Formats: sequence, C-alpha cells, structure tokens
Amino acid sequence: MSVRSALSAPRTQIVGPHYKWLVLSNTTVGVVLSGMNATSLMIALPVIFRGIDLNPLQPSNFPFLLWIMMGYMLVLAAIVVTVGRIGDIFGRVRMYNLGFAVFTVASILLSLVWSTGANGALELVIMRMVQAIGGALLMANSAAIITDAFPSDQLGLALGTNMVAAIFGSFFGILAGGLLSQVGWRWVFLVNVPFGVFGTVWAYLKLKEIGVHIRARIDWLGNIAFAGGLGMVLVGVTYGIEPYGTALTGWGNPFVLGMILGGLAVLGVFAVIELKVPDPMFRLSLFRIRAFTAGNLAGFLAAVGRGGFQFILIIWFQGIWLPQHGYDFTVTPLWAGVYMIPWTAGFVISGPLSGRLSDRYGARPFATAGMVISAVSFLLMLAFPANFDYLLFALVLLLSGIAQGLFASPNTSSIMNSVPARDRGAASGMRVTFANTGMPLSMGLLFTLMVLGLNASVPSAMYAGLVSHGVPAAAATQLSHVPPLGYLFSAFLGYNPIAMLLGPQLLGSLPAHQAAVLTSRQFFPQLIGPAFKQALVPILLFAAVMSLIAALASALRGSRFVHEEAGSTLQRAARARAAAGARAAARSVALDGNGVAADGDGVAADGNGALVAGNGADGPGGDATAVAGGSSAGGHRVPLADRPATAISEPPAVEDAPVGGRRSPTAPR
Repeated sequence: MSVRSALSAPRTQIVGPHYKWLVLSNTTVGVVLSGMNATSLMIALPVIFRGIDLNPLQPSNFPFLLWIMMGYMLVLAAIVVTVGRIGDIFGRVRMYNLGFAVFTVASILLSLVWSTGANGALELVIMRMVQAIGGALLMANSAAIITDAFPSDQLGLALGTNMVAAIFGSFFGILAGGLLSQVGWRWVFLVNVPFGVFGTVWAYLKLKEIGVHIRARIDWLGNIAFAGGLGMVLVGVTYGIEPYGTALTGWGNPFVLGMILGGLAVLGVFAVIELKVPDPMFRLSLFRIRAFTAGNLAGFLAAVGRGGFQFILIIWFQGIWLPQHGYDFTVTPLWAGVYMIPWTAGFVISGPLSGRLSDRYGARPFATAGMVISAVSFLLMLAFPANFDYLLFALVLLLSGIAQGLFASPNTSSIMNSVPARDRGAASGMRVTFANTGMPLSMGLLFTLMVLGLNASVPSAMYAGLVSHGVPAAAATQLSHVPPLGYLFSAFLGYNPIAMLLGPQLLGSLPAHQAAVLTSRQFFPQLIGPAFKQALVPILLFAAVMSLIAALASALRGSRFVHEEAGSTLQRAARARAAAGARAAARSVALDGNGVAADGDGVAADGNGALVAGNGADGPGGDATAVAGGSSAGGHRVPLADRPATAISEPPAVEDAPVGGRRSPTAPR
C-alpha cells in the first residue's frame, strides 16, 4: 500500500525574529566554500598535475583533465534534485549539515591522494565526485532553508546577498589557489577544511528544522532514471569536445552519440515514471506554474550563453592578452582572475540591490533587464581586437557583471516563491540542475565553434611561423594540424602552448635564438590572435541570442507570484494565528451580506475565505497578511512581518495540495 505525500506530524521548534540572519550567515559560509573550491582548483591544476607526475595534455591523459574539471559539475547536476527531494522528506537542515560534513571529509581525502600518474588522477576524480555529493546536498537545501526562514518580501535580498558571497568565494579561491599552489598542491584542498569544519559545527548547533516536511516513499526508479539519463547526456556532451580519430571534435564518435541519445531516452522514461508513481521524485505538475517554468528556462538559457564563454574569456586573457602585456604563461591563471575583478564588482553592486528591489516590484523587470543588458555586453565585445585596451574592456566586463547580478537573485527568488513549501528542496534542486546542465552544454557548443573557427586559418599561419624560425617542414606540417583544443587547454592551464607543441627534443635541436623566439610571450598570441578574434564572432553572437531568448522567457513569467504555501515558516505560523483569530471573531461579530466585518483585533473574513489581520487596520502597517484562499493565481499577498520568538508547530498530516495556487480543503492556512 503506497503512502501518499503528507506533511509531517506536529513538532515544535522555537526560533526568534533574528533566526533568519543566522540562516543567511551559515548558508553564506557554504556558498563561499563552494565558490572558493571551484576557482582554486582551476588555478592550481598545473601544479596538481605536476604533483602527481602526469601530463594532462597527452591524448591518453586528456580524459583525466576533463573529468577533474567537469566531473564535479556532472555529478552535482545529476543528483541535486534527488538530494533536494530527500531533504523535503527527512529534513532540509539535516541534509544540509550532512553536505557540509561530506564536502569537508572529501577535501581531506583529496589532500591525501597517495598515488601518482594515472592512478593518482583517478583517485582525484573519484574524490571530486564524492565532494560533489556534499556540494549537491549544500546547494539543493541552502536556498530552500533560506526560503523557509525569510519572508517572501525579503527573499530576494537574502538570495542576492548569498550569491554575492559565492562571487567573493570565487575571487578568494583565485588568490588562495595561486598562493597555496606555490607551497604545495595538497594545500589547495586543505584550505577548504577549516571552512567546512566551522560550517558543519555551526549548522549542527544553530540551524533548526522549521520547514514543512512530507511523508513519502523514496522514488528509487525515478531517481535512478533521472540521474542516469542526465548523466549520460552530460558525459556525451563533455566527450563531444574531445577530438575523435582525424576529426577535430568528438560529435561523430559513436560513444558520444550513444550516450546523448540513450540519455534522452532514459529521461523520457523518467517522465513516464513520475506520472505513474504515487510519490514522485519531482512533481512534474510544478511545471504548470508559469513563474517556476519561465524562471528555470531563463536560468538554463542564461547558463548556456554565459557558461562556456567564461572559459573562453579566461583563455583570451591567459593565452593572448596577458602574455603580450608582460606576464609569463605560468602566472596567467592567477592574473586572469585579477583582471576579471570588474565583472565581480558589477555582480556585487547589482546582486543585493536587484534582490531587494525585486522583493518590492517583482522579479520580471529586473531579471529581464539583466538578460537584455547581458546581450548588449556580448555584442560590445565584438568591437574589441584580440589585444584590446583594458580600461574600455573593463567597463564592458563591469556591465556584464551588473547584468548577471540583476538577473540572478530576482530569478532565483521568483522560482523559490512560486512553489509550495513542501516542494522547496526538489524545486531548488531542479533550479540548480538547469543551471549546471547549461554549463557543460555551453562548453560543448562554444568550444566546438571556437575549434572550427581556429582550424580555418591557424594551420597555415602556424606552418609559416614555425618554418620561418627553423622548424623542419615535416614537423611544422604535423604540428600545424594538431587539433586546436590542445593549445587552447595549454593556455588555460598556464602552459606555453608552443613549448608544449614542440617538446624539449625538437626545441633542443633548434638554434637557441630561434627557440627563444618561438617560446617567447609574443609569438603564440600574435600567431593565434587574429584567428581567435574571428572565431569569437559566432560565439559572441550565440551568447547574445541566448541572453535575448532568456530575457523573453523571463518576461513571460508574469507579474509577481507568491504561492499560497510560500513565505517563511514564521509567516505561515502568523497566518495560522490569523485564522484562529478569524474563527474567534466569527463567534462574536455579525457578518454583513458580503461576509465582511472587523473586530478590535482587525481580523476579518470575506465571502471568498480571505483572512485579513492588521491590528484594526488594513494598511501596510498591519502585522499580518491577506491570504486569498480562493485565488487560482496562488494568492499574491502582502507579506507578513516576522514576530518575536515564535513557537512553530507544524500542522498535522494532510494530503498534498494541488499545484498552482489553490489549497487542498484540508491544507492549513
């Protein structure tokens, strides 16, 4: 006999009016840790590979490079909805705390990798996947915990602050990765441990389970189908950028095609499973909520346009611009992050501000404007040469960062406000899945465009340049037809691309002055610069088009929408008090023909079942909210102010309310 989804049995947790800020500060530690981990690893990759004695650019080792870079993201995207749903069932705070612990233990294990060569790389890949499980537990549940704690009219500000912290963590990771890798590559992972231990202990001691829980069986078939299908698609896309045989990319590889097509088929099976099982992993009916669907679609399209270009922008700095401005290839990963500070600053400026404004005016104008401005910033980059003037370029980066900050917080708060409280974990996981799926798809598409563009003109230019500096014609012919992905990743990892192509034996056979010219800071950037700029044109146009389509999706989300079951747990408790007051008032106050009255406490019940509480006034200064029980739109409501220390008793078990703004008759108000 199946168990239908239901709210948990009564349970009381005492929290005060400042609890929400404790939640925000703790989840901020989590996102700082996540952002720092991602960028510090990217900066330290060359040192890590030297530490395990492995050349990642050799064809046989290239999959290790891909998996160390992308494996974390693939695992996270595949399981984050699952762990979000588990949080809905067993407790979001409990799963969040577990995420901190798993992430911290995995960081310790990564620093203790004991093997070298391929075995060492495999151990790193496996431990990164374990770390991704912890990251998924953190990411899926943090936004849901914030939504549980903050009123709906402060959620944008809270999420904007949280996202700014993630950007700060990314920048701190650049500095930490650059500095700690000089001490030893193991410190790049150990730096996560103090943050993880602090966050784990603090979360365990201070965070409370105040969110709505559901009683349901775990949908094993749905979980396996979703993780397996999405994982297959993302693995196929990741391997699509790797050369196959004589082809520049791997899109014709039977393995790639089989993984993508097979994964899509499994995802189709997942959809069928979710429609059949009594307790689905993810209620597909949530996609009938326009704000939820439009927000996720906009986030996905934004990630497709932005994700891969961020890597290409880094290569632009590291492989072309920085070497021509006096920086050795080995230090370009660190300085690329420093020179991208204007983008970070733009996000920091606009993120919390747009979140706060969206709390008042709704997400649509800000998220939509952010994507339009993002498209403009991509188009402005078309005007720059490969060796650009930095001051003007920095202004465009600032504009791009402002655009992303305008979009991110309002879009996230719109998604989280649009779903029932009981589905927040799964909904947050789906939001993260859309964003993290867009990143590898973007990388696959944009790197393919870059490779095809470079291959159109670089081989002839490289052949002429190598031969003119003493490289034998046969060797120059072979090297000039090396797939562009090799020297692109050389630049990304902070290697001198020409030195890696020629190798020590061939370089040693050349006259010293010719070898010095070939491996100088200027030779490769000047050789590849014009072709790189030409290849950027379709990439920037693609990114701009994706941003404009994301803007359209954002505009279609509708006006500000707050689900009837949305709002913090404090708000829901206050609404329950208002309902109790209404019942008391009904016994002592006569209702007129329209069913409207108010007693001294300002509690009224109208004919549509709307409750209004406001200390004798219905103006903005009231303490409670209007809850439209009969609204099919989900009841856009004036938010409730948080009360002082409140005992929150979760309501007795009731059956699932339908999606879209109507409550079940038995659902508590």
